[in-house]
Amino acid sequence: RGISSDQRPKRPLTAYLRFVVDNRPAFREKNPEASNPELIKKLAGAWKELPAAQKQVYEEARKTDWKIYGEQMAAYRAKLTPAQAATLKEERRKQQAKRRSIRAKRELNLLGKPKRARSAFNIFLSENFRESEGISPVAKLKKLFDMWQKLSTSQKQPYMQLAEDDKVRYENEMKSWEAKMIEMGREDLVRSKKQRLKKKPAETAKQAETAKASSARNKAKLKKSEE
Repeated sequence: RGISSDQRPKRPLTAYLRFVVDNRPAFREKNPEASNPELIKKLAGAWKELPAAQKQVYEEARKTDWKIYGEQMAAYRAKLTPAQAATLKEERRKQQAKRRSIRAKRELNLLGKPKRARSAFNIFLSENFRESEGISPVAKLKKLFDMWQKLSTSQKQPYMQLAEDDKVRYENEMKSWEAKMIEMGREDLVRSKKQRLKKKPAETAKQAETAKASSARNKAKLKKSEE
């Protein structure tokens, strides 16, 4: 109590980030119409072309601040009780795990990993969310969940079939994607054999084509019923 991670001394900026902070206002003034990503790209290019002697100035400033940071951290830790230290260590662990998860998801998106198959309810939700009345997204979700619960088995069937078709799509795309990952030397991203056996075996080309046609028919039925 009385000490939180917010009071923890802030880590010094890297040499590059110091350069960005110092030069961003001038770059913004010269490029008023540029978006933030475009501005950062210009700054990154300028840093890359910066002479080594000028980069060294930023690096020396980082080293000085890092020394001060070490002294501040020692004083900060000295104030902590064992219980506080354990609590903040756990908080730090959770923050690091969250950052690793975000980085992993970003990497998978860049590598083009297929989107997971949607459930029947998720398909129903996506097709009715915009039209549903509600004062908030939470209220809409509750209303749609109640509507889904009241649907008969026959009314749910088209959505269930679309979900099955999406499973076929997902498994076929995952097979191709995992083969590509193996070629790239990223076997760490490929599902284990045990994981694959838990899932429905991949359909043959003919079955996949049949599923695709079935999906189109069900979408047409849904559209007709909405009209």
